[in-house]
Parts: sequence; C-alpha cells; structure tokens
Amino acid sequence: VQLQASGGGLVQTGGSLRLSCAASGRTFSISSYTVGWLRQAPGKEREFVGTISGNRGSTYYSDSVKGRFTISRDNTKNTVYLQMNSLKPEDTAVYYCAADRDFYKVAGRRADYWGQGTQVTVSS
Repeated sequence: VQLQASGGGLVQTGGSLRLSCAASGRTFSISSYTVGWLRQAPGKEREFVGTISGNRGSTYYSDSVKGRFTISRDNTKNTVYLQMNSLKPEDTAVYYCAADRDFYKVAGRRADYWGQGTQVTVSS
C-alpha cells in the first residue's frame, strides 16, 4: 500500500489550496478505510486535521479547520482530497495523509499507512 500526498505550495493569507492523497496497492480501496489528514508545523507535534470514513464517506474535522477545510474523495481514482480555503499563517505545516480501518488510530496518529507529506506555507 502506498499513499502519495501532493498539491502543497506557497499561498497568501486568505488563499486556497487543494491537496490530494492518491492511494495505490493491489487490494487497497479508500472506500474500505478511514483516510485522514494530519499536519505538523516546525517544532510542534503532529496535529489531527480531519478524516473521511470508508463506508459512508462521513467527515470529521478539528475545530481549528472546521468551516474552512473540506475532505472529499473520488473512489474511481482511489484519491482523497483536502480543500483548504481561507488559509491562515498558522495553517503552515507539512500535511500528511494517513489511512487505517480504525478511525481512532488515524485520529490518534497511529495509522498503519502514511503518505510522505507535502509542504503548505501560508504567507502573511
């Protein structure tokens, strides 16, 4: 199983970015896993951002991003997206996607599968 995160970059405050997490693997289907996004800013612990469940596609967000970020998925492409709007300098971090059958392992930063991370920088 491989998760490939992409789409990061430099954006001004108030701008938008869309991150992608493409999953590959012979038997891996995002519709069978909870896929989440987490981020880590310099000098800080990795922080939970949000998840999308495998079965119903239900989403869950941290309070810090709720109303600004949206997680979606395209099962045909086996890809999960993180649409980030109204970006703030405090959103600057390396963003990781992660997957597990257990939501609590994703939220708890103990997921079985991780992408390599993509840098998001928001300038003030």
